[in-house]
Amino acid sequence: MESMANKVLRLKLWEDESGVTWKKNVKDINGEVLCVSQFTLLAKTTKGTKPDFHGAANPEDARRLYQYFVERVRAGYQADRVKDGRFQAMMEVALVNDGPVTLEVNVGGKVAQENGKKD
Repeated sequence: MESMANKVLRLKLWEDESGVTWKKNVKDINGEVLCVSQFTLLAKTTKGTKPDFHGAANPEDARRLYQYFVERVRAGYQADRVKDGRFQAMMEVALVNDGPVTLEVNVGGKVAQENGKKD
């Protein structure tokens, strides 16, 4: 989990002063980080047409992992620049996307993920 927090903080997602993309991370631009838990990302959709959430962690473990992740992000940056939502709450989050890009952030590689190892 700590390396996931570090990766989030180090990902180069913003342009530099000359307009070259993918050159600066959130720390470089003094940006803010919004952490929002999203258990539905763990749904399997390989069979049928209904998402399968059986592989998701139980709520207590998931809450603990999420809180630990937020703590690690805050510890690696300026705590007041890191915001989070309420775990298991209905939330409306508004944002402006900068381009047609969606990133899936992984750490630990395929073997670690398949074995259920958590970072």
